[in-house]
Amino acid sequence: MSEKVEAKKWGMVVDLDLCTGCQACVTACAMENNIPYTGEDETAYGRGLHWIRIQRYWKGEYPEVSPTHQPVMCQQCGHAPCEPVCPVYASVHSEEEQINVQVYNRCVGTRYCANNCPYISRTFNWFDYPHPVPESYSLNPDVTVRRRGVMEKCTFCVQRIRHAVDTAQAEGREIEDGEVMTACQQACPTGAIIFGDLSKKESAVSQAARSQRSFRLLEELGTEPKVVYLKGGGNYGG
Repeated sequence: MSEKVEAKKWGMVVDLDLCTGCQACVTACAMENNIPYTGEDETAYGRGLHWIRIQRYWKGEYPEVSPTHQPVMCQQCGHAPCEPVCPVYASVHSEEEQINVQVYNRCVGTRYCANNCPYISRTFNWFDYPHPVPESYSLNPDVTVRRRGVMEKCTFCVQRIRHAVDTAQAEGREIEDGEVMTACQQACPTGAIIFGDLSKKESAVSQAARSQRSFRLLEELGTEPKVVYLKGGGNYGG
């Protein structure tokens, strides 16, 4: 009988000094998680669906103004403000992965969670967007296709985490550092994203999170986000 694999504290580090704002992570996330393309008209109404956005900031004063950028996704808060306001317990904390998960078949679309999220990381699925052939051939069978009227957000590619956990359990071993890669991490051409177990001091993500350049978004709110950013010379926070 295989040994039980202990729960992990999954976390992510984004190095803003390496991030170029190319949006490869945005595209990879959409393909991995069956996020539909809503089109220009719907996006103009604020109905675009993205689990990661490249947040733009402006530094300096006119005319010496320069743009900066920062990838922002669900921060997977340890004390998530979206969880206590959900009336149907669709936004819950996973004890195994220690991340904030969304139970789509419970969600009734009140959008209370989105209103309570300080990171604006949740999107509302307004319509049943079609997946015509041949687009439907690219749908990921490991991820559900959501119906209209539910909230969506980054899940740290929980389907990849579960696959790695099941494999490790079947082989009676621990998950190796770097074995789980999120879609955004895998697609990043500069290696700006690190993902892994924050509870292990020797893991790459844990070491990067302890860097002197590290900071968290709106950390003063006490949400305990599991996404850590490293300050960059030309990026926000630098």
